[in-house]
Amino acid sequence: MYTQEKVRTRPEELVVIYGQLVKRIAHHLHGRLPASVSVDDLIQSGMIGLLEAASNYDATKGASFETFAGIRIRGAMIDEVRRGDWSPRSVHRNSRRVSEAIREIEMRTGADAADTDIAREMGVSLEEYHAILKDTRGSRLFSLDELVDSEGGADAHLGDFGDEPSSVTSRERMADDIADAIDALPDREKLVLSLYYDEELNLKEIGQVIEVSESRVSQILSQATKRLRARLSGW
Repeated sequence: MYTQEKVRTRPEELVVIYGQLVKRIAHHLHGRLPASVSVDDLIQSGMIGLLEAASNYDATKGASFETFAGIRIRGAMIDEVRRGDWSPRSVHRNSRRVSEAIREIEMRTGADAADTDIAREMGVSLEEYHAILKDTRGSRLFSLDELVDSEGGADAHLGDFGDEPSSVTSRERMADDIADAIDALPDREKLVLSLYYDEELNLKEIGQVIEVSESRVSQILSQATKRLRARLSGW
């Protein structure tokens, strides 16, 4: 457990102790981004997040410093990427089209929308649909922003919650709904999400586990995020 006494460790010592944590998170995020995003930039912003975590950590809250710092480090990296969003509007537009098609199909049929169904709903070929998934997978990091309105983002919805009882209840309900939506995903999509975000395997490693190509894993991951966004559109 990282105590408040240790939080006062000098910045250069923090970098030595937790530098590998920053690098591990940076390389994991970098695997989901275009080559134009520099892993060194992610590491630099992550180090800033580490120092901010050291300044704000409260050991009485119960979480270990490594857990707390990991959240701050990842958040700092995501903020840095958002500030330099590389994706053209067409990519964001196609991302919304996929989610809308999934929502329409599943509301109409009551069943999971398959690749072929989504392509047909969008009026594109299956190959074109898979190309859209490839383009949109890296357009946004998978976070609450991917699960709510991409124009306002999670911050717009959660930023005003505050600490009032009703706000806490709203947060808890949203967390429950996200957990339920993930649990209700098709088995393969749920497995890929678990391997990617919980086990932190890369796409190639996941492909070896489920015996598909790396590009197919990318498609499954992208489609899972679009399906979650469609099912959580109420938020």
